[in-house]
Amino acid sequence: MKLFIKHMVCGRCKRVVRDILEELGIEVRKVELGEIEIGEVPETVSVEMIRQLLAENDFELLEDRKLVLVEQIKALIVNEVHHNRRERPEHQNLSDFLTQKMGYDYSYLSHLFSAIEGLTIEKFVIAQKIEKVKEYLLYGELTLSEISWRLGYSSAQHLSNQFKQVVGLTPGDFKRTGLVYRTEIDKVGGSK
Repeated sequence: MKLFIKHMVCGRCKRVVRDILEELGIEVRKVELGEIEIGEVPETVSVEMIRQLLAENDFELLEDRKLVLVEQIKALIVNEVHHNRRERPEHQNLSDFLTQKMGYDYSYLSHLFSAIEGLTIEKFVIAQKIEKVKEYLLYGELTLSEISWRLGYSSAQHLSNQFKQVVGLTPGDFKRTGLVYRTEIDKVGGSK
């Protein structure tokens, strides 16, 4: 049986959800961002108990299939941008990748995502990339060219222009201000 869980965006989230379910006596078989495969649920455990414990840790159990699809799209994008899980070949565009991974026409996925999230998949990807750029700038270990290459931008100038459009500052100005304002990954891009 699979459970779909909103706000799982990192390895720590996966561990917390695993711990919650195992404490309830549920066998956890596989954990991915936003999705967990479990064995049988003990008769003493209700769906409401699972929902409540997840909510106490800022997670949300999803049962609506459309919401599950949107969370799966977001998890794929977060994995690509933040966790360097390059499942998508360099030559493959995002729409083809999502169609292949999700098993739905991209037009359907795009409309569904926009209707539920209030922004396009493309704007969500940009927001995630900009948040990753902020992280890289904060650490100061990479040049802007290296950052742009890692995130798949055509050039440092393209990244810089997009960063300024979204943040209102150039990457250099952002770094010089010393003001670190980052957003939690699950809140990036206007996620509800």
